[in-house]
Amino acid sequence: MSGAARSDRGDREAALFVGLMSGTSLDGIDAVLAEIGELGTRLRAHARQDFPDALRAELLALCTPDHNEIDRASQAGNQLARLYASATRAVLDAAGVAPRAVRAIGCHGQTLRHRPERGYTVQIGNPALLAELTAITVVADFRSRDIAAGGQGAPLVPAFHATVFGSADEDRAVLNLGGIANATLLARDGAVRGFDTGPGNCLLDLWIQRTLGKRFDAGGAWAAGAAPDPQLLGRLLDEPFFAQPPPKSSGRELFNAAWLDRRLDGALPPQGVQATLLELTAQSAAGAILEHAPSAARVIVCGGGARNDALRGRLAALLAPRPVEASDSWGLNAEQVEATAFAWLARCTLSATPASLPSVTGAHAARVLGAIYPA
Repeated sequence: MSGAARSDRGDREAALFVGLMSGTSLDGIDAVLAEIGELGTRLRAHARQDFPDALRAELLALCTPDHNEIDRASQAGNQLARLYASATRAVLDAAGVAPRAVRAIGCHGQTLRHRPERGYTVQIGNPALLAELTAITVVADFRSRDIAAGGQGAPLVPAFHATVFGSADEDRAVLNLGGIANATLLARDGAVRGFDTGPGNCLLDLWIQRTLGKRFDAGGAWAAGAAPDPQLLGRLLDEPFFAQPPPKSSGRELFNAAWLDRRLDGALPPQGVQATLLELTAQSAAGAILEHAPSAARVIVCGGGARNDALRGRLAALLAPRPVEASDSWGLNAEQVEATAFAWLARCTLSATPASLPSVTGAHAARVLGAIYPA
């Protein structure tokens, strides 16, 4: 991890926090135990909890309006809380740490709706039940306050990116490739901007699951075996979201199966569709960085998409001569960045430190984020 991100064991302000993240990819939960203080963040342990197939299918279904949503979402939220508790126990066991030693859990929850233009966002996960199950204070509902202040409520990780990846020597960009991709633009003078760029893994995962029954395209190997279709790519890139100026955020409300199906013509082989969807993610993300951060000297990639070798290769080609590097090279595992960010955000909440960035979300002013559920 960079010098700004290292923790000093002598830092009297340091405390242990658990961070829990289950993102738009709907593949499972990443849990981290982090020691966080004024001098930085140090990871102590990581655990992974995959979603059962039935829960994953239900969460995906709940992203689209349907019957009996309130009851179904509440039941799914309870199941998520139990899985979050299991992931918390696993990460504490891995570190040999007792629950009483943890200051708080930062839990993003699972997003079912994100509609800042309508003034609301919905994440489930029953943080009250999570606090009961773990006997640890839980901080959740990080997006709502920013939306109440006129912001997008997302992305929330750029403030954390600035603490671990920022540099006074050069401008940088951080690209998080989750289900939805978001970019953080870090200027050497300390200015921070960020926004969602469009689909990350969500359409890639959707298509390979539909056609091959696999949850994801390991390493992008299937996509790499075909060529993108220029006509389909053009129809996909015609989406107005890509031309919309920041601040902006998105989710499965837009980039979903219905969105894709309206643009398919049925003539393209399935592998060609996969290749085109990979090119869509690469071009939309790289194009956003080139437009809004042309001075970035390097691009640091995190999220599950950082493990997609074919996608990383296309990004490197589109962003050359800038190096495109996984965050692992900077001391933070690419698949653990977001969970660590929510541990860090929980600390901000408990210390009443504003953690939203109006330059990112468009809110009227910075706000303290999150709701607290005491142990």
